[in-house]
Amino acid sequence: MNIAVTGLNATDNPGPGIPVIRSLKEQKKFSGKITGLIYDSLEPGIYMDDMVDNYYLIPYPSSGLDNLMERISYIHKKEKLDLIIPTLDSELYGFVKLQPKLEALGIRTFLPTLEQLNIRGKDKLFDFCKANNINVPKNILIQSQRDLEKIEKQFKFPVVVKGIFYEAYIAQSFEEVLPYFNKLKSKWGYPIIIQEYIKGDEYNVVALGDGNGGTTGAVAMRKLYITDKGKGWAGITIKENTLIDMAHQIIEKTKWCSGLELEFMKSKETGEFYLLEINPRLPAWVYLAPQAGQNLPAALVKLAFGKKVKPFTTYEIGKIFVRCSWDLITDIKKFETIATLGEW
Repeated sequence: MNIAVTGLNATDNPGPGIPVIRSLKEQKKFSGKITGLIYDSLEPGIYMDDMVDNYYLIPYPSSGLDNLMERISYIHKKEKLDLIIPTLDSELYGFVKLQPKLEALGIRTFLPTLEQLNIRGKDKLFDFCKANNINVPKNILIQSQRDLEKIEKQFKFPVVVKGIFYEAYIAQSFEEVLPYFNKLKSKWGYPIIIQEYIKGDEYNVVALGDGNGGTTGAVAMRKLYITDKGKGWAGITIKENTLIDMAHQIIEKTKWCSGLELEFMKSKETGEFYLLEINPRLPAWVYLAPQAGQNLPAALVKLAFGKKVKPFTTYEIGKIFVRCSWDLITDIKKFETIATLGEW
């Protein structure tokens, strides 16, 4: 079996690729190959020993579906891919649209539908939550600079300024909103989301939906350390039935097919949980799940091949993950080969 995985970047905003691969390799009977699909020859995952068997550069999502399909077809001829696991938000729409062509080549995926992707989008999340009685911060969509006038009329500061795909910033005043707005607009385009700021502690759930409304597994954790980019750099598995129940509810309502991450804030004022985001893929901290007893990436692979997977019902409480910075030393030959030939 040859499984291709994206998202091998491991910077201060790490991709989920390496944690997914680590999870797959921890299966007792795993003897397959891992092919890394990369966007840059300096993605750190390339230089981690014993993680990936070979690497191929693929075009950025902005290059269009034809270029991506042409590249995947080339890689498939050389490597005979059995499954592709995309792990980055911005590439999911492309891979979902290419599913029929990938299947025609014999390449499996286990991805949400376009409808499912749209339902949980940052611009649609508020309506979805209200329709399903899930607490969610108030938000508005900014489609032009003129729309910024709405903020002072509808919100108290601070507010959260979010890009449609990635990044979020806390603005303490209207004057702080504009530079964040311009930065996100130039990087990700419209709309920009302005969200009510909920003061409290951050919690996350990683879960896997079977595509029929069932939850194969779900693990909740509380962030212990957060970077200035809002990324969890340490976290601990917790028992919080409210979060797990909401994960089951969301997966049942959407009939979610694939992994996902739910981001919550527990209000210091009320003690209630507010759903901030539904991220449509396994998160960068997913390696915590198999260490707590639920190997969700391995279960995803089984589901992709049509196998029945018994749902996980428990996990170990008190498991902690801590990220670290680690220098990787390599020879220039590997870098040059990938940069010039696009493969290794």
